Amino acid sequence: MALRIAFFDAKSYDIESFNAVNKDYNFDIRYYQERLSISTVPLAKGADVVCIFVNAECDAQVIDELVNNGVKLIALRCAGFNNVDLKAAEGRIRVTRVPAYSPHAVAEYAVSLMLSLNRKIYRAVNRTRDGNFTLNGLLGFDMYGKTAGVIGMGRIAKELIKILHGFGMNVMAYDLYPDHEFAKQYDVKVVSLDELYANSDIISLHCPLTPDTKFLINQDSIAKMKKGVMIINTGRGKLINTEDLIEGLRSKQVGSAGLDVYEEEREYFYEDKSDKMIDDDVLARLLMVPNVVLTSHQAFFTAEALHNIAVSTLDSVKEFAEGKDLTCEVKNA
Repeated sequence: MALRIAFFDAKSYDIESFNAVNKDYNFDIRYYQERLSISTVPLAKGADVVCIFVNAECDAQVIDELVNNGVKLIALRCAGFNNVDLKAAEGRIRVTRVPAYSPHAVAEYAVSLMLSLNRKIYRAVNRTRDGNFTLNGLLGFDMYGKTAGVIGMGRIAKELIKILHGFGMNVMAYDLYPDHEFAKQYDVKVVSLDELYANSDIISLHCPLTPDTKFLINQDSIAKMKKGVMIINTGRGKLINTEDLIEGLRSKQVGSAGLDVYEEEREYFYEDKSDKMIDDDVLARLLMVPNVVLTSHQAFFTAEALHNIAVSTLDSVKEFAEGKDLTCEVKNA
């Protein structure tokens, strides 16, 4: 009998990519549009595995119910796992993730946000559609020769650094455990956070969300930055205190922001809310700022990445089914 997977928060593109890849695995995948939460967890009854995404609620109460329902594996089809209570799962239910699905996709998207903000492409398109072909207010700057500060030196950050190096930018990077050999190869100056803040024209966030990095970008760190700095976040929403970012934009200390994530995105991202009022006042204010580009956590969203996510996720399920070590297992620290 085929191992059964309860697949939560299923979108049409998920179903298409997983069905294509599952032809090589033959698992029994049951797709549900609902996100995993305490109210939807009964859907997992009878399943061996639940497959969840970034906005799932997988706290201790949900994990208790999953265990009671006989679920033995939580397979995250994303890199982040901060929405899973690993302490509650320890010794009771195993957890896997997709550590890297396409660093190229996210790095390229970060650059697209930079270019869109710098050259005001989003504003120019709206203008020309209204028949306005003036250039007032659309002035940008040459990326060449400017300084980019990259926080983190993981796989995505390294792909970004390669692109920015190709632009002829000066690149600074901060990481707790920097790759000095890579830095030397691409003329990256490894610096402290304060030096990065003080000298960067553009700052891009590529570090994991931990207790130490939560709200890394806040009133104090913004005050240390160059006036008019551009901030890019394709990592985790809670790396930025949004209230402080809005104040930085208001005071013009921050010149622009490109955000693919938001600290309270769970209720909005990946859903169509166009016919409803946005109840989140902070998000509503952020959407009103003219020099902000905000997108719905789509940096990963390429055909190649979706394929890689499906392969990695189902590989983990296959390893579990065969009693092997789980290559992408996440354990409580």
